[in-house]
Amino acid sequence: MITNKTFDEIQIGDTARMQRTLTKQEIDLFGLLSGDMNPTHFSDEYARMLLERHKLVGHSMWGGALVSSLLGNELPGPGTVYQSQNFEFHNVVELGDILTITVTAKSKDATDGSVLFDCRVVNQREQEIITGVAKVKAPAKKPADLGSPYATMQLHRKTAFKRLIDHVKDWERIPTAVCHPCSKEALEGPINAAKTNLIDPILVGPETKIRALAESLNLEISPYRLVDALHSHDAAAKAVALCRSGEAEALMKGSLHTDELMGAVVPSATGLRTERRISHVFAMDVPTYPRPLFITDAAINIYPTLEDKVDILKNAIQLAHALNIPQPKVAILSAVETVNPKIPATIEAAALCKMADRGQIEGAIIDGPLAFDNAISKEAALIKGIHSPVAGEADILLAPDLEAGNMLAKQLAYLGRADSAGIVLGARVPIILTSRADSAEARLASCAVAVAFAYWQRSH
Repeated sequence: MITNKTFDEIQIGDTARMQRTLTKQEIDLFGLLSGDMNPTHFSDEYARMLLERHKLVGHSMWGGALVSSLLGNELPGPGTVYQSQNFEFHNVVELGDILTITVTAKSKDATDGSVLFDCRVVNQREQEIITGVAKVKAPAKKPADLGSPYATMQLHRKTAFKRLIDHVKDWERIPTAVCHPCSKEALEGPINAAKTNLIDPILVGPETKIRALAESLNLEISPYRLVDALHSHDAAAKAVALCRSGEAEALMKGSLHTDELMGAVVPSATGLRTERRISHVFAMDVPTYPRPLFITDAAINIYPTLEDKVDILKNAIQLAHALNIPQPKVAILSAVETVNPKIPATIEAAALCKMADRGQIEGAIIDGPLAFDNAISKEAALIKGIHSPVAGEADILLAPDLEAGNMLAKQLAYLGRADSAGIVLGARVPIILTSRADSAEARLASCAVAVAFAYWQRSH
């Protein structure tokens, strides 16, 4: 709902605030609308060559447009008319940065109904991006209805991760062992998650290197425990030990290879193995799909056997339960929707469905084999004459192997503009598995998923 504050209602010191994450979609749309096709906004190569930035940067005036949005939508709100605006630009905005935009009323002029607002935009590191002063003519009357009919209009705006983060951020923070946070993304991720009240990070890695990195990034890490380690291999062993001892309830990958981290996780004697097969789940927020979509396994098990798939499926079902989906619908994917002896994945799909019928897999509605189109499109299933309680409404997609799952997840991310959170399940604690290419919001979402699962584990 959009309403406003009239000139008479506005008090000196009144403040409005909003947050927005710079995504590739934001950059593309702003470039098209403004006509500013500066290649540093669209190409990492040009950003490195011309600006010496490690990834592409957003349009400076995108931040200015957000100030205008806040003034027009919230304070003063509908009926506001710009009279003047000045900006000073202090730092660039990089892909994935989270901006906080604030406007504060500083003076009023009753002779013409104008209000001066201090405007400030900062990133997730509290670095100033934009400062300035706006002069606007405030509305003299309020809307007669309850709000703008256009308030909910969106352009494929993704909301599932925001809802999840908002859902868990008021819970008690989960102690999380962060393994070898020795790069910009690997250190900023857990610190941002701590500031969002999701996790309580325990930074495990070379102390001197981590402190120097934090200083160079202007990150305050003194509130967080730091466990010194000689190198990444030692950091993995010590981070896993913190989880084995119960000092940490989640494990988070930093700037080391996934194989190195998992190498410390899988040993029975010193790692985090349980009787369950370890597997990975992508939790995806796809703008053209009406519900969160879980894809498994796309990162751990290369060619899972039927026995492996039982555990992979159970892990994903438990995650859905932890995220308040009590009876998730599972589509077991193959290239076709009929059982074909020449396609092993269809035989295994049929076996998994019969195991569910016999109570060997519980807590979900399972069907397969289903081709991808039938799993996510009810229309496609109807055209093919498929009658299924899962078709078109799948929550979980079980891929036949890692290659298929990985390609599917990345196609959704890069062609379907989906956001994804990554988590490894089946170990003693959830393992937050992020990629260097993940946005800041995706990293927060991965932490939020782990928090929800850790709380679910406490009660089960």
